[in-house]
Amino acid sequence: MERKTIDDFEPGPLPSPRQVDRFGFLKQEHNSSPDAITKIRSTHVQEREERRVRKWRKMIGIGGSDWKHYVRRKPHVVKRRIRKGIPDCLRGLVWQLISGSRDLLLMNPGVYEQLVIYETSASELDIIRDISRTFPSHVFFQQRHGPGQRSLYNVLKAYSVFDRNVGYVQGMGFLAGLLLLYMSEEDAFWLLVALLKGAVHAPMEGLYLAGLPLVQQYLFQFDNLVREQLPKLGEHFTQEMINPSMYASQWFITVFSYSFPFHLALRIWDVFLYEGVTIVFKVGLALLKYCHDDLVKLPFEKLIHALRNFPEDAMDPDTLLPMAYSIKVSKQLEESKHLYETKHGKEIQDDAKTSGKQEQEVH
Repeated sequence: MERKTIDDFEPGPLPSPRQVDRFGFLKQEHNSSPDAITKIRSTHVQEREERRVRKWRKMIGIGGSDWKHYVRRKPHVVKRRIRKGIPDCLRGLVWQLISGSRDLLLMNPGVYEQLVIYETSASELDIIRDISRTFPSHVFFQQRHGPGQRSLYNVLKAYSVFDRNVGYVQGMGFLAGLLLLYMSEEDAFWLLVALLKGAVHAPMEGLYLAGLPLVQQYLFQFDNLVREQLPKLGEHFTQEMINPSMYASQWFITVFSYSFPFHLALRIWDVFLYEGVTIVFKVGLALLKYCHDDLVKLPFEKLIHALRNFPEDAMDPDTLLPMAYSIKVSKQLEESKHLYETKHGKEIQDDAKTSGKQEQEVH
């Protein structure tokens, strides 16, 4: 039987029009229209945003031409501005500049087209199956087999061919989907490559390899951080038999893009692309710290629910992110990584010894 690709399907009907927020997600029905005070405030916010955009345009230059020079001259200014949030209209370009993906694109002309058009992937049916689960409430991805879903399919299929060891894993759809809201298919593909192959920071591909080895390491490290920095909560987690795999895996696999409010996820991604994965640990700790006094009182079932459904006030970027920035994790992460590698290496050696012993007994 001939295998079908997404190009063999006709686009479905367009979803019925509804109000969307400024990012393109469908608004909840109960949202009311803004009153006069909100309008006045939004005018002030708009003026402030326009000033920020002018500063950023001056910093990056036309098409990013001044970016590298500015980063070398004033890295502290760049870091501070990124932590305050990249202007949404410039986000796609800046993400490409800070991730190293723009350089990969320029060094590999025509490669993306080759992967999409001329190569086949063993993951094609899995990708088609999962596509409708990626940002289902966003207008770009809503139409079945429409332009958004086709672009997402192309990027994920191209990556699964580009790196057949990783292939395709479901969580990758949220990374690619987020990128496609800010850039073209080809740009999104090369940014995905930059992340998974480690163009600037540590490679992410271990999050998606068989057995999810990097997820296991990060969860081990996060567990250590909780016990050291929030000992009372860590002890409560032990008593209730809660471990990070029950609530934090998606934080690392999708870098908070799966279930977090989109405006918060974007701010985290700004910092993540510039500073690396440490921000994921910091935000996770900040959330637990913010909700600490409530979490330590909860029994198992309510605790699991709370860890998967944080209150709205905890998700405010202007509250949560400054708290996250103030948390120091680098030294502890290095120590726990070494501890994990030592422990994990010993387990592998023990398994090899056991296997060798069994083989001797057989012979």
